[in-house]
Amino acid sequence: MRQFNGPPTCPVRYRAQMQTTFEALSLSPTLLQVISDLGYEKPTPIQAQAIPALLSGRDVVGESATGSGKTAAFGIPILERISIETRTLQAMILCPTRELTAQVAREIRKLGRCHPGLAVVELIGGQPARPQRDALERGVHIAVGTPGRLLDHMRRGVLDPSSIQVVVLDEADRMLDMGFGEDVSKILSALPNQRQTALFSATIPEGIQALQLAHQRDPIRLSVQAPAEETDNIRQLQINAEAGDKIRALCWLLHTFPHESALVFCNFKATVALLTEELSIGGVSVDRFDGDLDQFHREQVLARFRNQSVRVLIATDVAGRGLDVKGLDLVINYELPQQPEIYIHRIGRTGRAGQKGVAISLTNGHQDSRIQAAALATGQVIEKLSLDKSPGFSTLIREISRPPKMETILISGGRKDKIRPGDILGALTGKSGGLRGVDVGKIEVHERLTFVAVSRDLAAKAVRELNHGRIKMKRYRATLVS
Repeated sequence: MRQFNGPPTCPVRYRAQMQTTFEALSLSPTLLQVISDLGYEKPTPIQAQAIPALLSGRDVVGESATGSGKTAAFGIPILERISIETRTLQAMILCPTRELTAQVAREIRKLGRCHPGLAVVELIGGQPARPQRDALERGVHIAVGTPGRLLDHMRRGVLDPSSIQVVVLDEADRMLDMGFGEDVSKILSALPNQRQTALFSATIPEGIQALQLAHQRDPIRLSVQAPAEETDNIRQLQINAEAGDKIRALCWLLHTFPHESALVFCNFKATVALLTEELSIGGVSVDRFDGDLDQFHREQVLARFRNQSVRVLIATDVAGRGLDVKGLDLVINYELPQQPEIYIHRIGRTGRAGQKGVAISLTNGHQDSRIQAAALATGQVIEKLSLDKSPGFSTLIREISRPPKMETILISGGRKDKIRPGDILGALTGKSGGLRGVDVGKIEVHERLTFVAVSRDLAAKAVRELNHGRIKMKRYRATLVS
């Protein structure tokens, strides 16, 4: 990676010369080919501004809405400038949650798939520290992690920051909201002075400005607002429901608005547990996602939700960022958040990648100011919906209790075993597996395990065949996840 010899003298030129093609960004042929293979047609506004700035060595403060392509905006410059031959830690990316950490690491690995020997490690809590220490001791190029675990590895002397030349804070405002400000400052203070520092965030509150003043050198400020058509993809509604009628109102919404996947947000873990139990007893395909789950169960729940093996996910704001579910039809705010920024992050889980989405908030007369603030923040009118009080709870819950299309199989091998999605697909659709390609859904290969979705009616057969057969000439255990 090149050494940084100070910033250019013209901090505004990147906005003035914003490029509209990846070819115009002076990227290597290798990265351009990967970008093309991944289906990226042209850079998003934040990518078009941030990539040239970061490639030139500038410190950056990037303000851009969730889902705007920030990971590629900093991931591409990191991969362009990293020295693969030197197996030392050269780049660090801080994320507020485990889920965002995993998402960022996946994206970096996808973008870097033509960098032979690229080593990316995820450093998060909720998982054993020893495998992470082993990876660091073997040598990695990029570390992606949450502040607490990164700081712990640094304090124990396992993570040597001396060779880090670029550090990125992703969703920096959220890190401050979650109380990580002190840890982040300690990490940044321990890094080499001659480094590049980039902060990316959906909003730039005072805390971000303080970090910028303390830890950046003459940063360039990039601000990209979400284009109107992105916001227009989400139809926003509100419905009044008193406390004693909220669960029935939720069931009515799930019945009235057809969906394959629905995400229901709550403010408290106790509410998540209550709703999950009530819907589950009624036969609804539902699961929960909150801070009480350990990392293995978090991965399991999210894999099932992403591959449509569970239709309704009840969650706290742990899922507000870093959760990218393709084709998520419906988001419901069972409890309104206190801040409009959190509302924006919640509803931003739907209406992504040009698809249409619906976001509905349950309100009461005491929350008018919150819903008004949300409308002002999004620049849209939030339509008022009338609740039909005629169908009873038992009737509604029967109507929404249809099973999901897919089931999820857990396989006891992953990326460290050199397993790729094509290996799983081949094992399931080959002569021994006997399934058709259309019977196999999303395949997620993690470090030491793999989740694969198969048609519900064929799941038991697929498990039997996997347990009796081999993947890449080796036996792995397969089980159904419920």
